[in-house]
Amino acid sequence: MVEFVIVLPILCVLLFGIVQFGITFNHYLTLTDSVRAGARRAAVSREASDPVGAAVSEVRSSAADLNQSDLTVNVTSSWAPGGDVTVTAKYPYTINIMGIVVNSGELSSSTTERVE
Repeated sequence: MVEFVIVLPILCVLLFGIVQFGITFNHYLTLTDSVRAGARRAAVSREASDPVGAAVSEVRSSAADLNQSDLTVNVTSSWAPGGDVTVTAKYPYTINIMGIVVNSGELSSSTTERVE
């Protein structure tokens, strides 16, 4: 029983750390996938009235699991056929283990595609 009492807090911290890391990694994968979808939308929306708006809308709809007010999306391009369009998104993260902030920062993902 004494050994269990000594080991239990260490196991709990380890378990909570794994869960928090998993949540952060899931947010990163969601962010990366949504940026890819937004870049694809931007690449085929050159002739649309608002290609930037279409790309941002696609990123936000693909990242529906994330808090939309914290999601920052940036689209840059010359919109010339054959030119590049770059979509970048940022999302804050915090790894919090039992009320203690271990790490925090900003997840960032960027994708570049050729404008069609």
